[in-house]
Amino acid sequence: MTKSYYEVLGISKNSDKKNIVSAFRKLARKFHPDVNKKNSYNEQKFKEINQAYQVLSDDKSRKDYDEFG
Repeated sequence: MTKSYYEVLGISKNSDKKNIVSAFRKLARKFHPDVNKKNSYNEQKFKEINQAYQVLSDDKSRKDYDEFG
């Protein structure tokens, strides 16, 4: 089963932009491939986090995601 973008970032569906940015930065530091070169899982996880952030940080994309999934 695929996680929602909200689950990926560990935030609730009614989070504001400040919480989205904060969650993204926290996770990006943790899983960034330049910081954690030992594990290929980190690179994949970072891409997943980045994709979730790209969608949820843009108002139009977030609205479309909430409406259509």
